[in-house]
Amino acid sequence: MNKTLIAGLALSGTMLSPLAAYAQTEVQFWHAFTGRLGELVKAQVEEFNASQSDYVVVESHKGNYSETLNAGIAAFRAQEQPHILMVFEVGTATMMSAQGAIKPVYSVMAESGAEFDPDAFIGSVKGYYTTTDGEMLSLPFNSSTPVLWVNRDAFKAAGVDPDTDLSTWQNVDAVLDQLKAGGSECPLVTAWQSWIHLENFSAYHDVPFASKDNGFSGLDTELMLNGEAQVAHLTAMGEWAKDGKFIYTGRRNEGGANFRAGECALFTESSAGYAGIKAEAQFDFDVRPLPYWEGIGNAPQNTIIGGASLWVMEGHEAEEYKGVGAFLSFLSSSDVQASWHQNTGYLPITAAAGEATRLAGFYDENPGTDIAVIQMTAKEPTANSKGLRLGSFDQIRGIIDEELEAIWSGDKTAQAAMDSAKERGDALLRRFESANK
Repeated sequence: MNKTLIAGLALSGTMLSPLAAYAQTEVQFWHAFTGRLGELVKAQVEEFNASQSDYVVVESHKGNYSETLNAGIAAFRAQEQPHILMVFEVGTATMMSAQGAIKPVYSVMAESGAEFDPDAFIGSVKGYYTTTDGEMLSLPFNSSTPVLWVNRDAFKAAGVDPDTDLSTWQNVDAVLDQLKAGGSECPLVTAWQSWIHLENFSAYHDVPFASKDNGFSGLDTELMLNGEAQVAHLTAMGEWAKDGKFIYTGRRNEGGANFRAGECALFTESSAGYAGIKAEAQFDFDVRPLPYWEGIGNAPQNTIIGGASLWVMEGHEAEEYKGVGAFLSFLSSSDVQASWHQNTGYLPITAAAGEATRLAGFYDENPGTDIAVIQMTAKEPTANSKGLRLGSFDQIRGIIDEELEAIWSGDKTAQAAMDSAKERGDALLRRFESANK
C-alpha cells in the first residue's frame, strides 16, 4: 500500500537529477463531492500539496454519500482502502463498529505529531464524532445545519411582507395561508425531509428521537420518533401538503432546484445551500433560523449537524499516517476553515474560524450567514440535541422517507406512519445490535 511519486527528470536511463531526487509519500482521499463543492475540495488539496514537499494528497470522487461509504467498505475488504474516507454523519455508528478497519483520528494525530487541538472544535460538532471520553474518532469536515431560506421577491409578488417574523411554525402556518391566497404555487418546499423535519425537529425541541441518548449510550436503543411532538408537526405538514401549501419534490435535495429557480417562497434546507443559492438565484433572498413550535418541548434548543467527517483507514505505513496527520491538521486550521465556511455555508468547525470570519466583516457583508453558527452554539447540547448515533441509519432513513411520503399523499396519518417507521426501524437496530455485540 506504500506508494511514492518520484519527482525529477532522469539525466540518463539510470540517474536522477541531484536537485530532484526526493520522494513524496502519497495519501489517498476519497470523497463524495461534485460541482462547486468538488472544485473547492480540489482547491484545498492543491493548496496543501503546494505548501510542503513531503506528501501528496490524491483526491478521488466516489459517488454520493452512500456510494462513497460502500466503496470504502468494499475497498477495505479487498485490502485496497484509501487513507482517508469521507463518511456522512449517519454512517458514524457503522464506522465505529468496524473494528480493525479504522484508525481513530486522536491516535493518528498523536502518533504523527501534527498540530492538533481537539478543544478548538465547537462542542456541537465535536461531540458527534467523539467517544464517551471525548476522544475524536473522525475529523469533522463539512458540517451543516438546517435553516429557512426566504425568497423575498416571491413574498412581495403574493402581497406578503418579506420581513414577517418566521421564527415559529405558528407564524409560518399563517404566512403559508397568505402566500397561497396571494397566488403562490409553491409556498413551502423542503430538502432532506427526515434530517430536517424529524431528526433536527426532535433536537430543536429537546425531545428524544431514540432511547439511550439517541444511541450514544448503547446499541440497545429504540426509535422514539413517533412521540407527541413529532406527530403534531408532521400532522401539520400533512395538512399543508393537502392544501397545496407544502410541495413535496423528493427525498434528497430536489427542491433546491425549484427554490433556486424562484418557484418557491420558503425552503427548509441545509445552511450549505448558500453556495448554490448565491450562485444561481436571480431574486432577492435571505436566510432565517429554522422555525420551532412555540410551547413544545424546550424549543428552541439547538439543531444538529448534517454533512460528513473524515475517517482514517487502517492498513497503511507509519510514514503515510504522518502525511494523513499533516493534511488533517491543514484542513482544521483557522484560515482554511474560515475560507471553507465563507465559500460553502458549512459551519466553521472551530471557534477560531468563526471569529476570523466575523473579524473579516463577512457576516456584516452577508447578513444571515452567521445564523447556522448561532443556532448550533447558543445553547449547550442536551442528551436529546447532541446528535444521533444509530446503526443502519442510512437504511432507516429510507424507511422514514417511505412513511413520510405516505403522510404527504394522505395515505396514512402521521401517527400511523411514525408507528410503522418505529417498528420497521427498530427491527434494523436489533439486527445491528446483534451483529456488533
